[in-house]
Amino acid sequence: MSKREGLPDWVSQRARKEGPPDREIRFRAAAAAMAQSILRNRSSLGSPNCPVLVEGIKDEKALRALGFSGGIEKVNRGWDRSRMVAYLHDTYGTRNIVDGGPPLILLMDWDRTGGRLQTGFRDRLMALDIPVDEALRQVLLKVMKPEGRTVESLTPHSSTLTPMIDEILREAD
Repeated sequence: MSKREGLPDWVSQRARKEGPPDREIRFRAAAAAMAQSILRNRSSLGSPNCPVLVEGIKDEKALRALGFSGGIEKVNRGWDRSRMVAYLHDTYGTRNIVDGGPPLILLMDWDRTGGRLQTGFRDRLMALDIPVDEALRQVLLKVMKPEGRTVESLTPHSSTLTPMIDEILREAD
């Protein structure tokens, strides 16, 4: 038994792995992280946007449904990793983002394959002195795991998440 909550140890261990048990709390945390990334992803007049790197077309569709309007790059376009890294370096490596943050958001799935892709791209890009933003993936990995382990698994939840994201964006403006 857990002394703190009066519950069996396996319950508190499961809660630590899966994040907060309350769906509303988890979705609000996901919406806040997405709103921050949407702001970075938007193109303003004269300023470059911060693109999001995802695995494929379904991931791009999911992000568009959630309100991402800026650039979205896909890993699965028929190129090997070296060519993709060279393209990202040439296209985004020398850009200065207005907010001073990293010039690229990495958002791979939070399954085993996505973790390997995330690590591989992060390591290669950082070796070329291109910092990457991984904050969105870290939050989604913790709070959205019960709903799915992929970016495309966010699509069915867009009707719940979009109003939360819009509310946060209105407060930010």
